[in-house]
Amino acid sequence: MRRLLQSLFFFLLLTNICFGQWVPQNSVTTQHLYDVQFIDANTGWASGGGGIILKTTNGGTDWFSQTSGTTSDLSSVHFIDTNTGWAVGNGGIIKKTTNGGTEWYSQTSGTTSDLSSVHFTDSNTGWAVGGDAEYPKGIILKTTNSGNAWMVQLDSVALKLNDVCFINNNNIGFAVGGSSDHNLKKFNDPHNIFKTADGGVNWNGEVFQVEAISGISFLDTLNGLLVANEPLHKMFGSIWITTDGGLNWISKVNELYAFSSVIFANENYAYAVGDHKISFTSDGGFNWTGLYDFTNNLQSVCFIDSITGWVVGDNGTILHTTNGGVTFIDNEPTQPTEFILEQNYPNPFNPSTKIIWQSPVGSYQTIKVFDVLGNEIATLVDEYKPAGKYEVEFNIYSDEGRNLSSGVYLYQLRAGEFIQTRKMILLR
Repeated sequence: MRRLLQSLFFFLLLTNICFGQWVPQNSVTTQHLYDVQFIDANTGWASGGGGIILKTTNGGTDWFSQTSGTTSDLSSVHFIDTNTGWAVGNGGIIKKTTNGGTEWYSQTSGTTSDLSSVHFTDSNTGWAVGGDAEYPKGIILKTTNSGNAWMVQLDSVALKLNDVCFINNNNIGFAVGGSSDHNLKKFNDPHNIFKTADGGVNWNGEVFQVEAISGISFLDTLNGLLVANEPLHKMFGSIWITTDGGLNWISKVNELYAFSSVIFANENYAYAVGDHKISFTSDGGFNWTGLYDFTNNLQSVCFIDSITGWVVGDNGTILHTTNGGVTFIDNEPTQPTEFILEQNYPNPFNPSTKIIWQSPVGSYQTIKVFDVLGNEIATLVDEYKPAGKYEVEFNIYSDEGRNLSSGVYLYQLRAGEFIQTRKMILLR
């Protein structure tokens, strides 16, 4: 009987490994998606560029867009039940809904700094973190009345904060951040990991070994994971584990890829996502296996149990697994059915921005940049293109952009008889 049970266990494990899959879902947007959260197997939200908020009520089979009331990028979304949730983003934006996202209204954050992450432990108590990347300064906000008022708990952080999490209560929490720019080492107080044991009354900062911590997740008060990046020619990504509540962190993965997000699915399974890859562990974080060559960068991961999860990323990417996701099904891309010129990203930008467009037919195509007076600044594309989806970069260090000043510029797609123009903002 014992041998039979062992054989059955091995068969089930092998089956899970062989058939675990990530399947793309139709997100109905080409905006970059930065965060995803599900509260059960059916109901979830994703937030991203241009103020996009998506919702599904059937596990992601169908997604539909909600009206957030902002065009600012929304970096993080967090719900505590099917009705009540918050989204935060650039410029200190905080949005709240009490009806599942049918309506979103603004809350006053008291800051103009970009907000990167929001986390609530109950309907009243929550935190938001962020800061400014160009002139680094981090900030931690807290509310005890459902976001009607936000108070600053910490604003003396030298580096921008990227993520915040609290562990099953309102007292123990972590805020992490940093910069991937080596030039920012000049700051005198480069703390990039903070811990509180009293709900944020006091935050104790530490200087972590790697400049930029992008995500953190704790299973309980002792066991945690974080992902970080070190800029050396390429972005070196790493995964770290703690088993003593953050007193000590041990590096477990070092890759030539950046990581964006990490999450525990249960005490054994955890997942980390980043630059075209998903990594997973089945032993609590001590050993990791990676899946590579996803089409787009991956930004955020969410699991509701050990086998059911979602990943979101650039250009509207949404991936879903219902069996642990240790392989990937790459559906053949469908032929574009219409011309689309997407909003450039990032926007505002400095020094570079990406312009993405698609065409349903082959044609001679141009993409040009103009100032607001209509003077041509640069020609980025001037050639015949087959039907498909394309991307081009505009950099102010190029010959055409070298002398540009801060301001509003226009970029225009011409493809046969199709013409579309969008605005972009350069901030020097």
